[in-house]
Amino acid sequence: MRFAKIETPVGVLTLVAGDAGLRGVLWPGESPPRDADAADHPVLAEAERQLHEYFAGARRTFDLPLDLVGTPFQRRAWLALATIPFATTISYGEQALRLGAPRAARAVGAANGRNPVSIVLPCHRVVGASGALTGYGGGLDAKRHLLDHELRVNG
Repeated sequence: MRFAKIETPVGVLTLVAGDAGLRGVLWPGESPPRDADAADHPVLAEAERQLHEYFAGARRTFDLPLDLVGTPFQRRAWLALATIPFATTISYGEQALRLGAPRAARAVGAANGRNPVSIVLPCHRVVGASGALTGYGGGLDAKRHLLDHELRVNG
């Protein structure tokens, strides 16, 4: 595995790639896996480019190969995040309905909490049933920043 650190408006993110694709977007304070080396990798370069475009307001979706490691349910929940439109939020219950598991809102929340490629698979777009911001790996300030950014870009 390879990793690279990039400066963003939400802090220094660490990108992690395996041979099959992007494996992680880590928040400030999170360390890359011990077996990862700081080295160039085409997936890391492309992820950095697309994240910079996102933060510049020029990208609304990501087109990267992903190397997601998780249970089948987690992977389904994570991939479903990519279907949430830019500058839109849904509840955990709505995400569970979309997955065909209407009573699995808590399981969806737990899966989203383990989303290894946040921002790329936008778990920040999932909020509580009341519309309140709830837990986020990068912290609620980062979640608020990402949602506000998307609303500004969307005009």
